[in-house]
Amino acid sequence: MILVFELQNLLYLALGIVALGIELWAFADCVRRKPADFERAYKRTKGFWMGLTGGAAAVGLLSVLLFGPLALLLFELAAVVAASVYLADVRPALNESKGRGGAYGSW
Repeated sequence: MILVFELQNLLYLALGIVALGIELWAFADCVRRKPADFERAYKRTKGFWMGLTGGAAAVGLLSVLLFGPLALLLFELAAVVAASVYLADVRPALNESKGRGGAYGSW
């Protein structure tokens, strides 16, 4: 029975690290964008997305560091959803408005 709990803890830790990677990717992408790119793509402001993705990265980091009974599982889920929304919706719109091509590259 202890083995099952250990496997469960390792699975939660692995998922937390993957989620942290997604959140850091979204935050790093948001940092390197110009504020005018967000306006050109008709998305929320850079400050809004910086706050959202930065908060998501902070929650992800805390979730991995405080792994155990204090894990922030519900907050981690909300954080990875926010980062995923940025990566799935805002990032492609920013790339498209900048002329880097859409979902199919530079076609």
